[in-house]
Order: sequence, then C-alpha cells, then structure tokens
Amino acid sequence: MKNVFLGMLVALLMTGCATHKSPTGRSQILLFDESEMSQMGQQSFEAMKKSEKISKDKKLTAYVNCVANRITAVLPDKKLTWEVVLFDSNQVNAFALPGGHIGVYTGLLKVASDQDQLATVIGHEVAHVLARHGNEQVTRAQMTNTGMQVADIALGAGGVANKDMYMAGLGLGAQVGILLPFGRDQESESDELGLELMAKAGFNPAKSVILWQNMAKAGGEQGPEMFSTHPSHSTRIADLEALQAKVTPLYKAAQKQSLQQCG
Repeated sequence: MKNVFLGMLVALLMTGCATHKSPTGRSQILLFDESEMSQMGQQSFEAMKKSEKISKDKKLTAYVNCVANRITAVLPDKKLTWEVVLFDSNQVNAFALPGGHIGVYTGLLKVASDQDQLATVIGHEVAHVLARHGNEQVTRAQMTNTGMQVADIALGAGGVANKDMYMAGLGLGAQVGILLPFGRDQESESDELGLELMAKAGFNPAKSVILWQNMAKAGGEQGPEMFSTHPSHSTRIADLEALQAKVTPLYKAAQKQSLQQCG
C-alpha cells in the first residue's frame, strides 16, 4: 500500500508542474504563469490600499519612492512600472508583489535609518519578486494540499488504524520538512539578490549588515531557526558579511554614475 500511495502522490503532484531556474541557479517548480501572479499581486495590493492607512507625509513618501525607484531601475524588465505606497503603520516591515507593487510601512523607517539601510530592505523584497518566490509559495501550498488529500484517501483505502494520527504526523512533516525550510532558502536567496540590486543602484551594501543588526535589536529574541521561515539574525548577518566581496565591485561601478541622493 505504501508503494502505491507514493506512486500516486508523485504522479499527481508533478502533473502540470514546470521546472525553472531561479536567478541564482536554484531549481524551482512553478504551477502559475506570470500573468496569473501579476493579477494576484494587483488584487492583493488594491485590497491592502483599502484596508491599510496610507501615509500623507509627502517628504517621507518622496524619500521612499526615490529609494525604490533607484532599485527598480536596475531590474532586467525595463517596461514594468512599479507602484510604491508608504503605509502609515508602526510595523517594521515592507513587501513587494508580482506585477510591480511595493509597500513600505513607516515603522521600518525608524529602524532603517538611512537610504542604504532602506535600500537593503526594498532590494530584498523586490528580489522575492524577481526570483518568483511568490509563485513558488502558492505552488508549494497547492502541492502540499493536494498531497494531504491523496494521503487521506490512500490511508483510508488501506484500512490503516489510527489514520488521524498519521495525518497529523504528515501535516507536521509537510510544515517542517517542506514549507519552512523552503522559506529560509527563499529568504537567503533574496538577501543575495537584494544586495546585488542595491549595489547596482549605487547603495552601499555594507550598510546591510548594520540594518540587520538594528533589526536584531528591534526584534528581540527569535525562536529556533529550524521552526522559522527566516534565517536567524546571526546567520543572516554572517551571510551578508560573506557576500560583501562579491557585491562591492558593483557598488564601486555604480558610484561612477550621477545618482540622485534620496536623503
């Protein structure tokens, strides 16, 4: 019964999947095309603009737009116009969505204290879109849900005792073994790509280390890294320090250009 179940699961999950490579060469399985993801991003952003308070501070809004525009100007797709919104909230956060949408919370500006630190965060979030991480997330969710349904049917057909216990175990295994570690991979990849973007845009990548040191102070203690969708602060800072030699030449090349100072 176990072999039959595994065969059914693999066959079902792989149906309709397309294998791609991320910008760093990591293999990706994507179920959705870019137009579908753009539509999801548009709908989500419009909903957020209705539910969240938008900042009326023109100076801060212009500052955030300046940093974001310099980042998006170095992206491969020159045709896409990015919408940037500053939300009035104490959240220390920012995000980017497929289709060209960037949201920044005013609370972030209390931690990201200069344009380079803000560029670290915006570059990281835009890198999620560039690497199609949103597509991976919804693909993984779809595949995990389908797999759980197949498992439920297979265990029931096999007359397995304590089926509910096995299903609970499978659920934990999917969460810890697939979704969360994959989230950490995405975060680390976005750190790397985000550093490259900010360096190409003329922002100092060395400030990324200071930004995450500030984040560590603001965020307090983290739980075990195994059960987190993000790398620990210490892991992230060490990785960023190791990447400096790679991105510093990009920053020096960008410095030769006449770039708008954002503040």
